[in-house]
Amino acid sequence: MSKFLDKRYDSLAAYVPGEQPQDKKYIKLNTNESPYPPSPETLEMANRGEAELLRLYPDPDGKILTKKLADLYGVETENIFLANGSDDILNFSFMAYCANGRKSYFADITYGFYSVFANLHGSDYTEIPLEEDFSIDYKKFCGVDGGVFIANPNAPTGLAMTLSQVEEVIKSNPDYVVVIDEAYVDFGAESAVNLVKKYDNLLVIQTFSKSRSMAGARLGFAIGSKEIINDLHKLRYSTNPYNINRLTLSLGAAAIDSQSYYTDNCKKIIDTRAYATKELENLGFEVLPSKANFVFAKSDKIDGGELYLKLKDKGILVRHFTKERIKDFNRITIGTQAEMEALTEKIKEIITEAV
Repeated sequence: MSKFLDKRYDSLAAYVPGEQPQDKKYIKLNTNESPYPPSPETLEMANRGEAELLRLYPDPDGKILTKKLADLYGVETENIFLANGSDDILNFSFMAYCANGRKSYFADITYGFYSVFANLHGSDYTEIPLEEDFSIDYKKFCGVDGGVFIANPNAPTGLAMTLSQVEEVIKSNPDYVVVIDEAYVDFGAESAVNLVKKYDNLLVIQTFSKSRSMAGARLGFAIGSKEIINDLHKLRYSTNPYNINRLTLSLGAAAIDSQSYYTDNCKKIIDTRAYATKELENLGFEVLPSKANFVFAKSDKIDGGELYLKLKDKGILVRHFTKERIKDFNRITIGTQAEMEALTEKIKEIITEAV
């Protein structure tokens, strides 16, 4: 770090993204990207004519995409906020509701960016431990004295809360914003979007990165009360009003127009997840019951870090975490059927070699 960096950031531990090595071709099962390409309609939108329009600034309000999202989710355009990925919205949320000593609450094992944003904005945060089975006890998030951030389904565990549990958290914290991060909701969990009409303290965040095959486009959105959405717009216009490029806005609109394509892909991923879970369990793994596009698994036959390294050596990337409680687990993205078959074959080889 340079001598010029503000001392407030000396101890800031930045978020570490999943690795993207370029040394050889890998089967990438480490960053929860979709194994399927964007829809044909989305790909057709990425044409020369659209690219030539990049000389012009984008619509800062993203009116076309905002209207399509509002219609899809049954809300008004005033309830929709667009951003450069869902991380952008999480950043604004901590900035708006939990900065400068205000309190925030999230699980101790969850999306790693929550603690980074909390530290970045000076939030007085509390990490609430997951239960023995890695589930979230919703009651521990009820009636707290600060903002609440819950990933549902949770990452990296893949476990999901029920909608009734989520609602209990929301209604028990009427004086604080409750953020439900639904990056993986399209793979089998219940969305809290409809509760936005009932509670003015709810912000639901989703992304185009996972179920809509657009991780590289960087597009996220949030649904909340008009007042909360206006808060986020105020911060966005105070930082970067042109935060989404023209091409991404057009691709996002085309993706919404081809929603059935992505719904079918989610079904395929859910079926492949069931296959992969069964195969891993047959190999002696403990696999948490996932509602996401990944599974969280460990084996008594091999250390989690060792398995990660051996799979990488064999050309397959998975995500390993070093936190004490989960260091024996690996998070494995659900790829195509062929990719998951290749994964299980390589794991069989590794386990055999280890004996």
